[in-house]
Amino acid sequence: MSNIRQATVSRKTNETEITITLNLDGTGQAEIKTGVGFFDHMLHALARHARFDLAVQANGDLYIDEHHTVEDVGITLGRALNQALGDRKGITRMGQAIVPMDEALAMVAVDIGGRGYFVFDGHFEGERIGQMGTSLIPHFFESLAHEAKLNLHARLLAGRDDHHRAEALFKALARTLNQAVKIDPQLSGQIPSTKGAIEH
Repeated sequence: MSNIRQATVSRKTNETEITITLNLDGTGQAEIKTGVGFFDHMLHALARHARFDLAVQANGDLYIDEHHTVEDVGITLGRALNQALGDRKGITRMGQAIVPMDEALAMVAVDIGGRGYFVFDGHFEGERIGQMGTSLIPHFFESLAHEAKLNLHARLLAGRDDHHRAEALFKALARTLNQAVKIDPQLSGQIPSTKGAIEH
């Protein structure tokens, strides 16, 4: 591929310091260090199943809690995805996936249309999975969607185990993004919009 679709984005606040490198045309290699074990596990799954190469180095105020770290990784990853996509010429733009994880089933759909919007339909039984609050899972998706300018819908269709619910969601997000960022040869490099442009 002639155009290199990758980006490195850093973000530093009084709460977190984060650097993310993203390659959309990778092989699923990941190096993740956020200090939040379950979140690392989910980001590894995201990279592997999206076939993105992803490096995340995050240092956050975990002595308070994990909220700022998870939220700010979502913001930074969204900005990296937005930057790596460039002008969006030739991308498939939309994607969808339904992914099972044992008894759990998740559906995710995305439109890389230049407008950040997020809808979540689902619930978790417990407040935490390991070191990560379950309320932060949709919050991460929302932060990612707004910063990457994605229309992102996520729905939990079934499940009893929160770990399985979460993993199904992240894997569905991965497969959906894998579809949406692919270059569509039928477009011949055109921007996939009747407007002739996608905001980025």
